[in-house]
Amino acid sequence: MFVPPRRHHHQQTCTICNQQQIISSSLGVCKSCLTKYEAESQDLIELAHLHAREKFSLPLYPPKGDSFSCDLCNHKCSFSDNDLSYCGLRYSKDGKYVSLSTKNLATLDYYFDPLPCNCCAAWFCPAGTGNGYPEYAYRNGKESGYNNLSIFFYGCSFDCLFCQNKNHKNVKMGSKVSIETLVSSFKNNPKVSCVCFFGGSPEPQFNFALELSRRIVEIAKSEKRIARICWEWNGFGNQKYIEQAAQLSLQSGGNIKFDLKAWTPQVHKALTGVDNKKVLENFEFVAKNFFEERPNLPVLNATTLLVPGYIDLEEVEKIASFISSFNPDIPYSLLGFYPHFEFSDLPFTSLEHAEKCYDIASEHLNQVNIGNKHLFR
Repeated sequence: MFVPPRRHHHQQTCTICNQQQIISSSLGVCKSCLTKYEAESQDLIELAHLHAREKFSLPLYPPKGDSFSCDLCNHKCSFSDNDLSYCGLRYSKDGKYVSLSTKNLATLDYYFDPLPCNCCAAWFCPAGTGNGYPEYAYRNGKESGYNNLSIFFYGCSFDCLFCQNKNHKNVKMGSKVSIETLVSSFKNNPKVSCVCFFGGSPEPQFNFALELSRRIVEIAKSEKRIARICWEWNGFGNQKYIEQAAQLSLQSGGNIKFDLKAWTPQVHKALTGVDNKKVLENFEFVAKNFFEERPNLPVLNATTLLVPGYIDLEEVEKIASFISSFNPDIPYSLLGFYPHFEFSDLPFTSLEHAEKCYDIASEHLNQVNIGNKHLFR
């Protein structure tokens, strides 16, 4: 008796090849067809991101007007009347340019997180290991009893369909926090030993984040305190601001985490709505200009979220090879996927897949880590 092959619970029919694949219905196309049929898949990509963004009244593309402009990230939005920036933080109305983030005021949430915290760099950074003691760490081991000043920015230059922090898209819901409030929060809490910017992604609020970082580093120096400046970003920022951020991290003992979401351009665009060319250029810039300045305490690391059906062994190997081409000691973490946002119909990452990715990345890199282990199935 013929027994039909068992269909995986999460498999769905690809719109292009009509094959059963592990794909998200929100995108409707498999990884193979994304790479083989770019023109055919482009309409599906745009439709998926239009659906995701219209929920938050965000534009599908960066505005390209002829009046005001922003240069913080590589979208380089420019505005005519009634335009809204890609990140949602800036707009023009009645001939005026309005920004929800300035040098002195930002849209964010902040809190003190006990160290060592659930940070992608905790497996090698001073807070989690004591690496860099005594110059960059208070203890020759885990910094228990100290805090991270965690700063969660609203707004992002990407539109990840699997976004784990979709609330950042509601930029009007974020608290308006002054730079003086955060400077005082650091100054009045001697147990703060690191500051982490994340979100969203910090780049759309670089003006505020860089000014705050400079002031905290100055206070730490005058008071003989440790204040590591760390960034978790998608890497799409304007390179001139990337350089300033990297200098602050290098100086303070902090690090920069690039979220390298995919290698293949069309896969990256499908998952995030944005091309990855500038991300890879920025990673190369930091790797070449900063990593060798402090190799024993990495100033740079990378992560990749193992999205089922889309981030396979080929993507991981090419990312690992790219990182290794600059220095095989750059740390690299593979993260477990949690079904969320538009990709809520995908499965968790399997432990088997994570281990295979780990093995293939380790062929290129000396420091590979599997994070979010509690998510693997």
